[in-house]
This record gives sequence, structure tokens and C-alpha cells, in this order.
Amino acid sequence: MEKSYKEYLRQITTFIFDVDGVLTDGTVTITTSGEMLRKMNIKDGYAIKTAIDKGYRVCIISGGSNEGVRNRLIGLGVKDIYLGAHKKNEPYQNYLKANNLMAEHILYMGDDIPDIPVMKQVALPCCPQDAANEVKNNSKYISHNKGGKGAVRDVIEQVLKVQQKWDNNFDAKYD
Repeated sequence: MEKSYKEYLRQITTFIFDVDGVLTDGTVTITTSGEMLRKMNIKDGYAIKTAIDKGYRVCIISGGSNEGVRNRLIGLGVKDIYLGAHKKNEPYQNYLKANNLMAEHILYMGDDIPDIPVMKQVALPCCPQDAANEVKNNSKYISHNKGGKGAVRDVIEQVLKVQQKWDNNFDAKYD
């Protein structure tokens, strides 16, 4: 019998996310000058920053190559960002080797077919509610939230709560 996804939450130390369709809703607004604009959920950003502050690793592997996306992620404290990665297995393997990581400690969230090869190698493959069906079929957990609408916050919060690292003390430290 297949283990529940909840049984994997205790061993997660590393989060790897795609960008478009996971941290964004997958839509792009193109300006008259050709610039592509994306929206990211502020609650996803808070969860990423919280995970990093609590000692978790956060890595981004995306086929997109928008420098505005890179700047936003750096601002949240993400150090490992692989943009322009249309074949995601190579940056994934490089990241594992560079950080001496094992797949059983990794949660990966993707939303489309290029994410599947990496999803098949991690302990906890996840996706947003609106991911492609092929990705859903390869996920141990499907968030109830859509991409760009809190799916990242959902998985980070679940891991941190199970590991008793989600801070429910809402004092003035966030003023």
C-alpha cells in the first residue's frame, strides 16, 4: 500500500520549485515593449522566506529566464536559482551533488511535463491544483490551491507545522 504524502513531511529539508504555474498563475502579460510581466503571491513569498529563515534549503529550477523573477527570489533569500533550465534534470543533479543532498529529503513542486523527470526522483513530488494531468498523475500530493495562488505556501506550511517549525507566535516581530 502506498504511503500517505503526510508520512514524507517529517523528512523534508529541501524545497525545489518551478516558477511559471507554481509561483505564478502561469499567465504572462506582455507589454508593448515586449517585456513579460508575472505576478507572484505574497503569501508564497512569506512562506519561502520563513523556510529559509528556519534553515531549510530552497531551490528554483525554471525554464523561464526573467531577471525580475531572479531579483524577487534573491530578495526572499533564495540563493540557488536555475533559470533557463528547459531540461531540469541536469540542474537538479548538480544541485544535489553541490549540496550533498539525498532525494529522500526533497519536496519538488511542478506543474507541467518538463517537471516530471525530476518529480520521479524526489521523496515528495507535488503540484498545484491546476497542474497538467500528467503531473497530477506523478504527484504524491496535489495542493488544493492553484499555481500562484498559495500552492507553495500550502506545502511549506505543512512541512514546517509537522516539524514544529511553523511560528504561530504572532508578536510584534513582524511589524
